[in-house]
Amino acid sequence: MSNRTHHRSITVRGHEIAYREAGRADAPVLLLLHGFPSSSHMFRDLIPLLAHRYRVIAPDHLGFGRSATPLAQDFTYSFAELADLTAEFTEQLGLTRFALYIQDYGAPIGLRLALAHPERVTAIVTQNGNAYEEGLGTEAWAPVLAYIADPNEKTAAPVREIRSLEGIKWQYTHGVADPTLVSPDAWLHDAALMAREGQDEIQLSLIGDYGSNIELYPAFQEYFRTSQVPLLATWGAHDEIFVRGGALAFLRDLPEAEVHLLPAGHFALETHAAQIAGLIDDFLTRRLDAPAR
Repeated sequence: MSNRTHHRSITVRGHEIAYREAGRADAPVLLLLHGFPSSSHMFRDLIPLLAHRYRVIAPDHLGFGRSATPLAQDFTYSFAELADLTAEFTEQLGLTRFALYIQDYGAPIGLRLALAHPERVTAIVTQNGNAYEEGLGTEAWAPVLAYIADPNEKTAAPVREIRSLEGIKWQYTHGVADPTLVSPDAWLHDAALMAREGQDEIQLSLIGDYGSNIELYPAFQEYFRTSQVPLLATWGAHDEIFVRGGALAFLRDLPEAEVHLLPAGHFALETHAAQIAGLIDDFLTRRLDAPAR
């Protein structure tokens, strides 16, 4: 395996799962789990920066990116199902031990995977990947929580705006000191994929299921306390979706966690990929080689 990024796919439960991969086959594995409304595309700058030392693998969740997008009536879109698919994806690739990079939707997917198979997870890097109620931005989450509580056409309308072109652009540019540093290719790429047939039902299903992740926060936090998994938070401090309180909250259950609040927004990799790559490399080098406690 070279340091160049390869674009591959495998079939999991009859569904094509696309993924990006780089690095040596015998290197420590870093599994990158993307958020909404993106795909492994969000890791396009990060992967080459880490492939010299790690086997970096970034799948597109079912319904996102280049992976299959079965209609909502043909597949139950829930975070439990996406986590199960991710577990089977890792098993098919023969990944028995890996560090997780979790962002946005990637957090509940990855943390469910950690709950089911804690022995497989060597470390966690969270970039605006939340596990605490303190991390839920009040204004950004108000329409989502309203839809979860009472899904109907009235409550669905503001939720649909989140995946509109303007809504997606806001997620990329809000909180960024110089928005001209964020390539329009990023939000245009996501918006085009979110406009595909069937995406309305797919994304409403997942947003409607997000409450199941919040219900699991106590279980995630108990996992942190009992495992003391090495955790690095590289958090866009100006994100209003998953706010900085969510990053600091990890220290309550993981006193040795390392938290870095970056002057960035929700998609911090768009402006801080090199800095985040450096933090990850330093963290994994120190913590994965440290003696077991």
